[in-house]
Amino acid sequence: MPGSHTAFPMSRYSGETDFRHGQVDRAGVLLVNLGTPDAPTPRALRRYLAQFLWDPRVVELPRPLWWLILHGVILRVRPARSARAYAKIWSAEGSPLLVISRRQRDALQGALDQRLPGAAVVELAMRYGRPGMGEALAALRRAGVRRLLVLSLYPQYSATSTASVFDAVVDELKTWRWLPELRFVNQYGIDAGYIQALKGRIEGHWAGHGRGERLLFSFHGLPQRCLMQGDPYHCQCHATARRLAEALGLDQAHWQVAFQSRFGREQWLRPYTDQVLRDWAGEGVRSVDVVCPGFAADCLETLEEIAIQNRDVFLNAGGERFAYIPALNDEPAHIQALSALVLRHMRGWPEGEQGFDPARREADAQAARRRALALGAER
Repeated sequence: MPGSHTAFPMSRYSGETDFRHGQVDRAGVLLVNLGTPDAPTPRALRRYLAQFLWDPRVVELPRPLWWLILHGVILRVRPARSARAYAKIWSAEGSPLLVISRRQRDALQGALDQRLPGAAVVELAMRYGRPGMGEALAALRRAGVRRLLVLSLYPQYSATSTASVFDAVVDELKTWRWLPELRFVNQYGIDAGYIQALKGRIEGHWAGHGRGERLLFSFHGLPQRCLMQGDPYHCQCHATARRLAEALGLDQAHWQVAFQSRFGREQWLRPYTDQVLRDWAGEGVRSVDVVCPGFAADCLETLEEIAIQNRDVFLNAGGERFAYIPALNDEPAHIQALSALVLRHMRGWPEGEQGFDPARREADAQAARRRALALGAER
């Protein structure tokens, strides 16, 4: 009867209550980075670190034991210390990582629209903190996304980072009734466009600020056991550095790879960034440049740990000039490299083909809406 409805039991899967005939199907790009606290305060850091450090991809200890360590020790001490570090780099706009990531999202959307108008909708998510994965994926679903490409901004793959993003995306999609087609960019650390963008960034810095005697490629560290257990991150970091050094025409004696941000007492990937800087100063090296090719956007680890802490390490050890070369952030060459990467991974989808016509797609959708209305009237 008119106006009647059927009651359905509660479902664990979410979806639209009515299929919208004629809705324009779109491709979506989910841009993901690590995350940031909401504020440079102990309370905000405690909430952020609790989410980050509870991820089993990040810390693989048995959950009961790790819960005791995390809540009994780490979250009682580390939030205040981390809050002081964040306060040094916090801007009037907020967290540098979030501000830059939003600019990257907007710039990537503009670049894709320019190369293939209407090809994809770009959204931003943080693996930890906000905007959350569920929020970003829900926005893409509302936009009619039926083909999803996940681009996590970790140039080198690690189970602790890239795989964790995959886990979070899948955990959210497991609650959807209608799943999108899914593709995932695993790593892009030796992508030619990315290497050229880094080369341009370094050479531009040298042209404007002079060149140090040595160049240090500093990557985020991992426990040594990750390498022993089969994580390719260490090798991919070295591959990025080699390609970049070759592109810059550097002699082996003038550059080195090191790893920063170690935590805890176990051995991490070596050599350590701070120790290399001490050693160089002790050898008589007076000027160094440091670049971080594993960070797509400047954040706590680059702006505070490298540009402040490790600068002090080098100068206090006898060095005279320390320069941190900023991350690529939303530089045009970086956005161009990312857009080329996205379009390459979208091949085979209608939106990824050169003949893609958004006007034709809209016309087809309007025709479908008219057919649906006509069928409704006949009934």
